[in-house]
Amino acid sequence: MSATVLRIGYVPLSDAAPLVVAEELGLFARHGLRVVLSEESAWAAVRDRIAHGALDGAHLLAPMPIALACGLGGVRAQLSVGAGIGRNGNAVTLSLPLAEETGLDPAGTPPDAAAFAAAIRRRAADGRPRARIAAVFPFSSHHYLLRHWLAAGGLDPDRDLELTVLPPPRTARALAAGAVDGFCAGEPWGSHAAALGVGRVALTGGDIWPDHPEKVLAFREGIPPEVAVACTAAVIAAARWLDDPANREEAARLMHARIFPDMALDTVRLAFTGRVPAPAAPRVLDAPLRFREATLARPEAAAWWLRQMRRWGHVPAAISDSQALAPYADSIWRAAAALLGEAEPETVILPEEIAA
Repeated sequence: MSATVLRIGYVPLSDAAPLVVAEELGLFARHGLRVVLSEESAWAAVRDRIAHGALDGAHLLAPMPIALACGLGGVRAQLSVGAGIGRNGNAVTLSLPLAEETGLDPAGTPPDAAAFAAAIRRRAADGRPRARIAAVFPFSSHHYLLRHWLAAGGLDPDRDLELTVLPPPRTARALAAGAVDGFCAGEPWGSHAAALGVGRVALTGGDIWPDHPEKVLAFREGIPPEVAVACTAAVIAAARWLDDPANREEAARLMHARIFPDMALDTVRLAFTGRVPAPAAPRVLDAPLRFREATLARPEAAAWWLRQMRRWGHVPAAISDSQALAPYADSIWRAAAALLGEAEPETVILPEEIAA
């Protein structure tokens, strides 16, 4: 296959690493591709650019292909998911006052949902404004994980708090300015806020749904299947490399140099070593950011996101499950895995549903 040029968008996050590694290690070129990686400032920009053909593919939040298939937010596009890019890797970070009210301990033990709910109710009883918590996009894993956790504590996310949206690179600054009381974002932004001394990492997405699928690599309509397969194969190979413990320090240094030069290397390193900051010592995560097991983007996991989108009234009832989940066929992944001799990952364990 002659070299094909693809423009692939990403948001600056630790879990963009498979794309960066595939480029840096020459894995795209090995599969006959020339890839131009395009850093985007916000998920809305990625959505609009892939929907309108300015990007050939993108690092996307797992619910985004569903939202585009349904035309949510006034933007419609039919994408094809090639691979999952990362599982876990998010952090819920609270302002220092809200962290104290919630009772976070120095070891960084995650609060249960009931403890957080009690802090929110005390604020209401004192007549203070509702806590303002940001997620990174309306139709994001972050937003639905937050809602799932809040509901588990007995809170109504639409009544008891104010949920808002901030692009990941703006989250730490907004917390420092007091514009929000907390946020859920992919790393390293939670760790960055903690390093700045403006917040505490309270829990991670993996504490809410262990080993949840987080991002995907998706392609716009019109990309030739063999090109999508080649690109997906390069990303699977990068995921293999990233999950080798011997490569984690190099991965952190590469991402620091390429994506996060203004952050401390120690902050960037945390996600790749499976830790988040805490006052006593970094907490070792039971469900850390990992890549290889995430590469098969399973329809049953996508269906869980869709159920949350329906549960909160974000998907019209007239849209069928088959229409919403159409991007999540696995043919591209299976063809790419066959090229590499990649075994099928283990199935995803879904979290319990929370009653309305």
